Amino acid sequence: MQSGAAALSKLDRVRDEIDDLFPHSAMVRNRSIAVLLPCYNEEAAIGTVIDGFKRALPGARIYVYDNNSTDGTYEAAVAAGAIVRREMLQGKGNVVRRMLADIDADIYILADGDATYDPSAAGALIEALVTRNLDMMVGTRNGGDGAFPRGHRFGNHLFNRILAHMFGDGFTDILSGYRVLSRRFAKSFPVTSSGFEIEAELSVHALDLKIATGEMPLPYATRPEGSQSKLRTYRDGTRILLTLIKLYKETRPLRFFSAIGAMLLLICLGLGAPLIVTYLETGLVPRFPTAILAAAIAQLGFLSFAIGLVLEAIAQGRREAKRMRYLDLDAVANKS
Repeated sequence: MQSGAAALSKLDRVRDEIDDLFPHSAMVRNRSIAVLLPCYNEEAAIGTVIDGFKRALPGARIYVYDNNSTDGTYEAAVAAGAIVRREMLQGKGNVVRRMLADIDADIYILADGDATYDPSAAGALIEALVTRNLDMMVGTRNGGDGAFPRGHRFGNHLFNRILAHMFGDGFTDILSGYRVLSRRFAKSFPVTSSGFEIEAELSVHALDLKIATGEMPLPYATRPEGSQSKLRTYRDGTRILLTLIKLYKETRPLRFFSAIGAMLLLICLGLGAPLIVTYLETGLVPRFPTAILAAAIAQLGFLSFAIGLVLEAIAQGRREAKRMRYLDLDAVANKS
């Protein structure tokens, strides 16, 4: 009996030592972890990324979804020991949609396969997610001009300001691709994006449903030699901006259409004010075409307000449905 008790005591000490060495290990016990790496032509970097996550999270399953690469990304990922699959629809958003649909886990780590994010930080992100009972942790990027060019830094700051103005404060780096998601976030997130705007959509979804999230500043490295960025600054920046406008229309329709209605009424007022003054002075309406145009624009303005009211009710119903789906799933801290 004493030898058995001594053995158990020794085992407890070993577990405590492991927990001291890897603080996140106690947090993720009995939780399955999936590392999701969407890739397109990342042969030069993907092996390093997979090895980094293997060292950081020995028990995690690492998935690489190859998105029609023309180099040896698929073979390099297989050789590094990842679970490798293919997604034929081009675009990061399409790959993330497929990953979240296919893969079942308690915790999801979403990163890029270009070796710009630090895999060793995954444990700290997971620990923050579990201990604070959050549904998304975002690794905000800290890097020099080599890793994070000034143009991209300015664009990221601009989009952060636009998002805060449209949906409220909550994020300082909405375009970061390094995120840790809970199961209930991943399985209640209806991905609609097809490209790099997926990160903006993740952020808007969290703000719209008032989901608990957090941020952690992390180093952001330059790409390794032989790896090229797939981001096209102006094209993808325009797509991100249009996505934010579309999501604003879908989640805040009353504000969106009220702004259009107010603009139309201002135009109507600008066209009609001189006619009203002339009518009050002379009792005549000298420019009938202008009067008809002003009346038509006024009708469009009031119609826009009415459309906003109807769509606001629909948006609220959709928000409640998404919220109920979200609440159907257990919080990450409730996993025993």
